[in-house]
Amino acid sequence: MRVENGFRPAKSRGQNFLIDPNIPEKIVRLAGFGGSDGVLEVGPGMGALTAALCRAAGHVTAVEVDGRLIPALRERFIGSANVDIMHGDILKLDIAGLLAEKMPGQGLHVCSNLPYNITTPALTKFIGAGVFKTITVMIQKEVAQRVCAFPGTPEYGAFTVFINYHTEPEILFSVPPECFEPRPSVYSAVVKMKTREARILAKTEEPLFFKVVRAAFGQRRKTLVNALYAVFGNTFEKDGLADAVRACGFDGRVRGEVLSVEDFAKLSQIMSNFEKL
Repeated sequence: MRVENGFRPAKSRGQNFLIDPNIPEKIVRLAGFGGSDGVLEVGPGMGALTAALCRAAGHVTAVEVDGRLIPALRERFIGSANVDIMHGDILKLDIAGLLAEKMPGQGLHVCSNLPYNITTPALTKFIGAGVFKTITVMIQKEVAQRVCAFPGTPEYGAFTVFINYHTEPEILFSVPPECFEPRPSVYSAVVKMKTREARILAKTEEPLFFKVVRAAFGQRRKTLVNALYAVFGNTFEKDGLADAVRACGFDGRVRGEVLSVEDFAKLSQIMSNFEKL
């Protein structure tokens, strides 16, 4: 099913449909789920990836926000008993509840060619649902590089830390613009995020951890101590924050952009202990 019959892709919805038949097969092969697993697909579009998914997975729930695409998708997969085509906005749905109903008892995964315009909120919601073993998505290459960035690089930021706190991400391969219709102006990349089996911190410690991360990157040109003081100044003396940073093995001139996820975890725990003194 190609972009045809008068259908006009909606730029506002980030609709760029896969037309290279090799890409969906490669995505599914590298995603690593099996015939007993359930897969959530967001933005099936013309169904290119959906077709590959239904051949490999036990069940596929494909959620499409554009109602114009639903009749053609349902017609295409009318003979596929393991595919549900749903009309809905994934950002407004209860993902855990939906998949408990559609795919009870199955190992759950995400595999999607995500619309560019919902990448960050969609990834945040997938992780927040707390039900997925892996999240494999095709996204804008620049965003993929942010997701997988290393500390001390320009791409590294608060969203990188968020993703890496919850998952272990890797870029699988790049996809050029000519694989889509209409062609986007940028390259895409497929990223696989494997959910961490063990928490880095206790759930009760996470609010402070993420507050520390947001503070560190909120004013990334400032030293970490000054960036923290701008947010935590009502709770901590600047000298106390400097002591916490030094206790992590850094000097007072360090910027937050060089700290790893584990460094931020240690820093937030030290600050929590200082706060209790």
